[in-house]
Amino acid sequence: MTLHLAVALDGTGWHPAAWRDPAATPEAIFSADYWAALVAEAERGLLDFVTIEDNLSLQSVLPDRPDDRTDQVRGRFDAVLLAARLAPLTTRIGLVPTGTTTHTEPFHVAIGIATLDHVSGGRAGWRVRVSPQAQEARHFGRREFPSLDRLPDGPGGLSSHAEELFAEATDVVEVARRLWDSWEDDAEIRDVATGRFIDRDRLHYVDFAGRFFSVRGPSITPRSPQGQPVVTALAHARLPYEFAAGSADVVFVTPGSAEEARAVAGEVRGLSERLMIFADLVVFLGEGAAGRRARLDELDGAELSSDAAVFAGTAGELAELLLEWRRAGIQGFRLRPGTLPYDLERITRDLTAELRARGAFRSRYEAATLRGLLGLPRPASRYAEVS
Repeated sequence: MTLHLAVALDGTGWHPAAWRDPAATPEAIFSADYWAALVAEAERGLLDFVTIEDNLSLQSVLPDRPDDRTDQVRGRFDAVLLAARLAPLTTRIGLVPTGTTTHTEPFHVAIGIATLDHVSGGRAGWRVRVSPQAQEARHFGRREFPSLDRLPDGPGGLSSHAEELFAEATDVVEVARRLWDSWEDDAEIRDVATGRFIDRDRLHYVDFAGRFFSVRGPSITPRSPQGQPVVTALAHARLPYEFAAGSADVVFVTPGSAEEARAVAGEVRGLSERLMIFADLVVFLGEGAAGRRARLDELDGAELSSDAAVFAGTAGELAELLLEWRRAGIQGFRLRPGTLPYDLERITRDLTAELRARGAFRSRYEAATLRGLLGLPRPASRYAEVS
């Protein structure tokens, strides 16, 4: 059975000092060619999809304010716009940009992801994230958030703040899904002889009225090739697990061992049988991987810390770990290359070969859409029966 494999792309890699790696090209990271080369490499490796990181504030080592470091990468492209630029340069790999639900209008997010699905021919996804920081809220001036480093945990503190954000995120995803369905598949007629471009009866108001906003609809973007682009979310605990179970198609989890993977998979399965479970890992691959990581730690002045487990070893060793975690209930993996492009190339060339030798990875793409690659059905529009 094919193991599902994705990579998470961010800057020059997931180590803060990755831009100083001899194989890195930091002078190119704010160019389209740089990202095109990374995604082309991922597609050559037959990976299911790439995710593209994004945030509403500059990277920082501090929880809710800018730092004064000048020795780490700062700055990013808009992930959805970047994915749209990369879509025509690829043919099979899924493109999953990050988009926040906190300070953006759901209508704008929905048409952006739907447009990406059109221009990619059905390979779009959306990595949903919430934006809890006070410094992010200050970019927009419409809401005031308490500083995260001053919030106590528990009722009235950090937990309540998180509950509010995930409640809002749930509504945003629901609105997006309704808007994606608001055009039926055959709403576009394009009949020159009769002069009818659309069948207006096959466009529908979504009429969403919730706690955070009201959206009438319909979308301005016709129904896209997948009908519903793939929705993904990163989750570390019960509240985001519950959000993912109710709103997402794929959840990224962060266990530290096979035992933890089994426990997390069991907890998520208790919430949803249909949700696909991917585990995140930061990876340094190849002979001398541990030494490369240690040198980068030295350059950064601190040992790498991450919400996900960190692996440093050979592709064969990683293949064994992934298969062990799959037996624990994990269906796929989103690997975060420690450095780019080196560790990405070790994933696409060495790891995939190791998995293929074990009969656990594809030798060709089996489908033209991201839903097809993941084995997810294409849903019908919820409004189609109205017509």
